Amino acid sequence: MTGFDTVITGGRHFDGTGGASSVRDIGIRDGRVVAVSAEALDTTGAEVVDATGQWVMPGIVDIHTHYDIEVLGAPALGESLRHGVTTIMMGSCSLSTVYCSPEDAGDIFGRVEAIPRAHVLDALESEEGWSGPEEYIAAIERRPLGPNVTAFIGHSDMRAATMSLPRATTKSVKSSRRELVRMEQMLAECLEAGFVGMSSQQLLFDKLDGEVCRSRTLPSTYATAHELRTLQAILRRTGRVLQSGPDIKNPASVLSQVVTSLGIGRPHLKTSLLSAADIKANTAAVKIMGPLAKAVNRFGADFRWQHLPVPFEVYADGISLVIFEEFGSGAEALHLRTELERNVLLRDEEYRRRFRKDYESKYGPRVWHRDFFDAEIVECPDDSVVGKSFGQVGVDRGGLHPVDAFLDLVVEWGEKLRWRTTISNHRPEVLKELAVSPGVQMGFSDAGAHLRNMAFYNCGLRLLRHVYTSEKAGTPFMSVEHAVHRLTGELGEWYDIDAGFLREGDRADLVVVDPERLDDTLEEYHEAPVEVYGGLERMVNRNDACVPLVMVNGHVAFRAGVADPALGVERMGSFLRAGAR
Repeated sequence: MTGFDTVITGGRHFDGTGGASSVRDIGIRDGRVVAVSAEALDTTGAEVVDATGQWVMPGIVDIHTHYDIEVLGAPALGESLRHGVTTIMMGSCSLSTVYCSPEDAGDIFGRVEAIPRAHVLDALESEEGWSGPEEYIAAIERRPLGPNVTAFIGHSDMRAATMSLPRATTKSVKSSRRELVRMEQMLAECLEAGFVGMSSQQLLFDKLDGEVCRSRTLPSTYATAHELRTLQAILRRTGRVLQSGPDIKNPASVLSQVVTSLGIGRPHLKTSLLSAADIKANTAAVKIMGPLAKAVNRFGADFRWQHLPVPFEVYADGISLVIFEEFGSGAEALHLRTELERNVLLRDEEYRRRFRKDYESKYGPRVWHRDFFDAEIVECPDDSVVGKSFGQVGVDRGGLHPVDAFLDLVVEWGEKLRWRTTISNHRPEVLKELAVSPGVQMGFSDAGAHLRNMAFYNCGLRLLRHVYTSEKAGTPFMSVEHAVHRLTGELGEWYDIDAGFLREGDRADLVVVDPERLDDTLEEYHEAPVEVYGGLERMVNRNDACVPLVMVNGHVAFRAGVADPALGVERMGSFLRAGAR
């Protein structure tokens, strides 16, 4: 066969199915893979990419992002794309921008996802707007997309638009029959347009920004069981996905959401639940997740836990971190908008007494381990505390309680105090068990959110590193082919989108990986400005030598970390509609 636009030669080809890999030449024409050959292809007139010694695999699918705002102003989405992520799902955690007003979106995204509210408003108020999913998709596709995108419709988005945000976040107010019918219509419209499903959220420490409803939980957390069942019935009938997060403080909520995926006289509910994590605060919980998924799936469910396949390391500036939302005194501080107001509170001894009590309460489900000895200071104008934990600072200051050491430094230095801790996924052997569990999906990067708190844009590459280094050490726990499948084809199939494979006839969304550069650079700390957010510095990953090439629809997007001049100028990706594989 001749007449290719691009030929990738000599690479180890992974097709995304989990089948055996082999050295192949790949011919690309008009954005599609038209040849996968064991024989050398005719390269006349083609751009030739020599991938000898490297892996050629489908682009990674990221099933959990919050790019809903960034995609409007910076649609290249380069922070994910440069690491080989060529398909991105938006609309996670009940949050989307299809129906609600810019003001409501600002309140919903600003604090929950730590995306500055002013930038949410700027992005949406500059729009001509859209009245439904088809117009929303058209607006997305008018932009010069880098990767492909697809989306969930957010339950909180629909509730806020239908009921008004104040009513949607008032416990005593239930959706009326008319309002619920409108939400049913909205969901049906989105599914018909090709959204992958609906995201909801019952987690009670995600709080709203703004003035009117500040510190209330997300609208979806106020939905009645009847409302949830009504919307889930549409997902059951259509075979689309419910993405949800349970109230982790209520174990019955977790069990209920798992069991809800069962059919029992009706279609099963395809469910992706947050999240399978080896939480430091409760290391026993992860042991039941795999068996629980296996049990319900054996009885006819189609249930998956979402899982971040790397240590969940977070950074914070002062007290600005979502983990403090999970207990009363922490949420009380984050409710206050200015540093001046917060400092008055943080100095108050009665408040500190409450904080110490919350900190020392070690019982009950929680995310944060609440151990300031396991929290390292990485930046501070006071060099004497850098590299130490808050607990050690307390010891150095005459046996001061760790909480007081922390609050003293926050009052003194505010957001100039930067620190880090690992919340979960700290045990490599447990990460291996989760990686091979059939009830677990690779996802939950949260890309595009918590910009100063974490960077998991390259989490797929880090899973490949774990697999490859274990294989080289003679202690393999899964094959590279299986790992690639978990990051690509498995997700494309389960969400019913045209993504995740690299076979003849497939779209040429691909990444070339140099396995010998799957090294420590994947874990190094970096920052880069977000121009669309006024130059805000965000945490990023930089492992450019590891990824020689990224292509979307046959277009070169990145070469070894350098963006192609067309990226962000010409549209490479598109909106992938569920059911159109």
